[in-house]
Amino acid sequence: MRTSLVYRNRRIYELLMRGLYRTHYAARFTAIDELIPDGVRVLDVCCGPATLYTRCLRDRSIDYTGLDRNAGFVADLIAAGGHGRVWDVRDETPLPAADFVVMQASLYHFLPDAAPVVDRMRAAAGTAVIVTEPIRNLATSEHRVVAALARRCTDAGDGAQAHRFTETTLDALFDRYGSRVTRRARIAGGREKLYVLTP
Repeated sequence: MRTSLVYRNRRIYELLMRGLYRTHYAARFTAIDELIPDGVRVLDVCCGPATLYTRCLRDRSIDYTGLDRNAGFVADLIAAGGHGRVWDVRDETPLPAADFVVMQASLYHFLPDAAPVVDRMRAAAGTAVIVTEPIRNLATSEHRVVAALARRCTDAGDGAQAHRFTETTLDALFDRYGSRVTRRARIAGGREKLYVLTP
């Protein structure tokens, strides 16, 4: 699996994300942290460097497991005291059961049809699914060089992703779940949108 430098190194990944989100970086994680009570199992799908765990959940009474296809990220998570498994969500294996199933800024990897992944997350969740996804993206910039560079930097090993969600297309995806969507809100200075769904 050939990945961009950003996805090969946790520190570079974090540095890039901090640059993109600036003062709103921490808000990406606290918005999720506030929705998760103590004493539950959390499954973080496509967890990347597991920043949700290391920043928010590690010191709480939460049974956290992160899944990611990047073995280096998973090894870092385990070294930090969490549970992690190398897992390619594309293989359609049922996801491990948990109370809360989370995905942050990774749903675009499953375009053009991300609904089957959301359905598998719902099947694994006992209480809720929490999804956050960018709705403002450099990869869709009108500046061709900026867009091409952003797509290349965010290649997680499945090829540069040309497509991203807008707020309209993301809302359309979650509209199909009707009343099962119990919350939707812009977070991180309006760069991302958060959705909470019941199983």
